[in-house]
Amino acid sequence: MTVSRRDFVKNSVLGAVAAGVGARGIPDALAENGGPGHPTPADSTKRPVILCANNGYAYVEAAYAFLKGGGDTLDAAIRVVKGPEDDPNDDSVGLGGLPNEEGVVELDACCMHGPTRRAGSVGGVRNIKNVSMVAKAVMEHTGHVMLVGEGAERFAVAVGFPRENLLTDRSRKIWLLWKEYHSDRDWWGPGMADPHWHPPVPDSKPQAEVWQEKIQQLRQRAADLGIEQDFQLAAVRRVLFPPTGTIHC
Repeated sequence: MTVSRRDFVKNSVLGAVAAGVGARGIPDALAENGGPGHPTPADSTKRPVILCANNGYAYVEAAYAFLKGGGDTLDAAIRVVKGPEDDPNDDSVGLGGLPNEEGVVELDACCMHGPTRRAGSVGGVRNIKNVSMVAKAVMEHTGHVMLVGEGAERFAVAVGFPRENLLTDRSRKIWLLWKEYHSDRDWWGPGMADPHWHPPVPDSKPQAEVWQEKIQQLRQRAADLGIEQDFQLAAVRRVLFPPTGTIHC
């Protein structure tokens, strides 16, 4: 089942409210055994729960079995996150992630170990695929909470993570498509305070028609770049609406 972030927040709030109502309605027998309004430890039930982004869904079952069998909470979360990191067809993180403006894949990751409240993170890491595991290594093997850039990469190599080229052919072609697309929505150019700035000239065509033309032009260029037909529209969407998602668990 796919749940939007808005629905997740709404349901979490409703769940908290329901939990509060349930706590006030505990039978008197439980209140007598465990104190005012609280069940005894024998009456409470803890069940493992895993929440993750949609691109981690395929890896939840195995991680849940690991967690239910007594596995560490952080290790279970990383088992989910590692899936998209290893998947060259998932362009959100890891191998095959969409690159920066220079065509280089840069990755960030952070983690927290719930039972001990320890944390670790890395930022702007190049050439290392499983940065979620590097973040955990920062937590376990250093006195820091965060390492960034070249230092984080050197640390990762020092503790055993291999360097590898993370840019796949598909992600490179999406990057080329993005590079070749220029419009008044670019992030570069004169800002509003610049005397050379001028508002975009309104198009006389209906907006729906304008967008349709943009999509068709980009799709044709995607075909010219060799992007497979069944992925061309997805590539166009990544250019028109650059994704900012990741994987979380």
